Amino acid sequence: MLAACLAFALVAGLITITPGLDTMLVVRTTVAGGRRRGLLTAAGVASGCLAWAMASAAGLTALLAASRLAFDVLRVAGACYLLWLGAQTLWRTRRKVESTEDAPGAPLTGFAAWRSGFVTNALNPKVGVFYMSLLPQFYPSGAPVFGTSVLFAAIHVIETLLWLALVVGAAGAARRALSRPAVRRRLQQVTGIAFIGFGLRLAAER
Repeated sequence: MLAACLAFALVAGLITITPGLDTMLVVRTTVAGGRRRGLLTAAGVASGCLAWAMASAAGLTALLAASRLAFDVLRVAGACYLLWLGAQTLWRTRRKVESTEDAPGAPLTGFAAWRSGFVTNALNPKVGVFYMSLLPQFYPSGAPVFGTSVLFAAIHVIETLLWLALVVGAAGAARRALSRPAVRRRLQQVTGIAFIGFGLRLAAER
């Protein structure tokens, strides 16, 4: 079991630190609202991963592997959410602003920061397929499926939290420079375009 946990932790860790949507979302929230909201977004991301992991352990995500319709419904919902998030981010950069209060990307409330991280993962069917396809590869022979799945999920969630906490720390340290109106607007524009790109990619996948 120890060898299986270490092997899974290595693979999951490499996947976790690969830059992607979660990292970009956490950076954006940290720059806009500070480290606390960045950490809450990271907690939301981890909560979304945990929800998918529990569904996988219970066998529910087998539906996504077996049903094209179920996968497509969730995929389109996730794509629409990302497109909305990207459009909203770009809309906030539509005019030049000088004051901090009116800067693009107004800080989210604590709950909204957590929710953005959670919904981004909860509406991404690839996360469910990731757990459904990857976890079984590391099950030791004779190990209980549910318990082992929960253990692996805990490992991945902890890795996710640790990595995103580092991202929050780095973004928080650079927040003063990134919060300059021109730099912040450019960051918001890049982030908005990236969200739209992720949404279009998710919508086009088969």
